[in-house]
Amino acid sequence: MNKISKRRFIREKVLQILYAYELNNQSLSETMNLILKDVKDKKEREFAELLASRVITNKTEIDKKISHCVDNWEMNRVALIDKLLLRIGLCEILYFPDIPPKVSINETIEIAKTFSTAGSGKFINGILDAIFSDLKSHDILQKEGRGLLEESIKDRSKKK
Repeated sequence: MNKISKRRFIREKVLQILYAYELNNQSLSETMNLILKDVKDKKEREFAELLASRVITNKTEIDKKISHCVDNWEMNRVALIDKLLLRIGLCEILYFPDIPPKVSINETIEIAKTFSTAGSGKFINGILDAIFSDLKSHDILQKEGRGLLEESIKDRSKKK
């Protein structure tokens, strides 16, 4: 069995939380407590709770950005798992300034390979990459610390 990172494990838990919340429409805190009961690390649990909460809080804005990039599709036709993964990835890009966008995109793709269809990884990559490019071109991204990792590497290579 492949060993996955703690953060990927937590992102998978967030996918489970959002899926259960979407289908059951029960209390978010009850759903989180049930799904995160085996997560003992305080920081990892806080990250999971924050990510799930931010996805739900910003769902309308996130879905607008996704629907602008989903050519010839209506949001209700996108598979639920893919839609939830897109929301998670985009939420991290938009609302987690310390996570590099490429990390969010890659993690979302890898989770899609496990939990969704064979073509989902490419679909998710295309949508998130298009949104990321658009945000970057309009200078909308608010990244700091580790979140700037990608930009600092590019800047250093340009100076050489």
